[in-house]
Amino acid sequence: MAGSVRLPRADGTTYDYQPVGVFRYAGGGSTPRSRMAYAATHVAADSHAEIDWESTLAFRRHIWSYGLGVAEAMDTAQRGMGLGWDAAKQLIRLSVAEARAANGEIVCGANTDQLVPGSARSLRDIEVAYDEQCELVESQGGQVVVMASRELARIARGPDDYARVYDNVLSQLRKPAIVHWLGEMFDPELAGYWGHAELDQAEEACLAIIAAHRGKVKGVKISLLDQNREIAMRKRLPGGVHMFTGDDFDYPTTIAGDGERYSDALLGAFDFIAPAASAALLALDANDAERFRTVLESTLGLSRHVFAAPTVNYKTGVVFMAYLNGRQDRFGMLGGLEGGRSTAHLAELYTLADKAGLLGDPELAIDRVRRVIAAAGVVD
Repeated sequence: MAGSVRLPRADGTTYDYQPVGVFRYAGGGSTPRSRMAYAATHVAADSHAEIDWESTLAFRRHIWSYGLGVAEAMDTAQRGMGLGWDAAKQLIRLSVAEARAANGEIVCGANTDQLVPGSARSLRDIEVAYDEQCELVESQGGQVVVMASRELARIARGPDDYARVYDNVLSQLRKPAIVHWLGEMFDPELAGYWGHAELDQAEEACLAIIAAHRGKVKGVKISLLDQNREIAMRKRLPGGVHMFTGDDFDYPTTIAGDGERYSDALLGAFDFIAPAASAALLALDANDAERFRTVLESTLGLSRHVFAAPTVNYKTGVVFMAYLNGRQDRFGMLGGLEGGRSTAHLAELYTLADKAGLLGDPELAIDRVRRVIAAAGVVD
């Protein structure tokens, strides 16, 4: 292991960090039996800030090699923040084909983002947009995640409008879908989703839609960073409908459950902690609750840092982790959005990943973090 690396702090000072330099996990893993687990995967960008298809698809194979499923074309893939519908269509087609070849699990996001922002004039416009995307996913053999629609949030006048749109969308699906409730900390344009600004009322509206279509709903993914709300809500889900945690701050507890109920997982964090997530879930399969807890809790500091406010910029950290781990050749994002976090934030991310044992090639990670901080003017 090379010597220390000089890293920047947020206050402009620097310090010398001595890497641990140990990767703690296996090179792959089998599919867990005790929980359903999906990683919401990112996309790699080339030197033109467009999709690097080879690296992007190779990363999905990496996720499947650990026995995890892929949640494709979700917000982690910069959906609505660099990834438009035309590119998402191609991503879904290619990833579903890759999943079939790898015998991997995949679900795919359907949204209304082919609509120009501000262009929807009626609920029917939104229904047609959802239907087009759902049909594309299902025609490829994928399973739908019904993502939250910015256009619906913009024009809906109350919960009845949401009920109408989701009734149309869910009733036409061939396979049960996952319904995604994405909080405004991830996307401010989704404030007041389900027709209520107050979360208790919004929850009631969401649960009413699920209850009305329980045969068409595989589960609901809650991305509110609110463990207590998730635990309370999963108690009220109809039988057979799963809670998929989207809580990147507190996933060990929600996945472990309370002895009666538990959450499955659909997490952006699983993109960059896949080796640990796999090891933890396989420990749970083996009834080793202590190892499950120890492994997942060792990743929480890193995940909470990646998803720290402003949470909308979490994708930068996800991509940086892939770069540190050699999963892509460039630290780049669609639209050139890699500047969403400071160099000091990225430096701390590196130290947390190193301490968590999640850097597969520690020497490569040192080289790459040095490159990034040197480009920012920090002298090592």
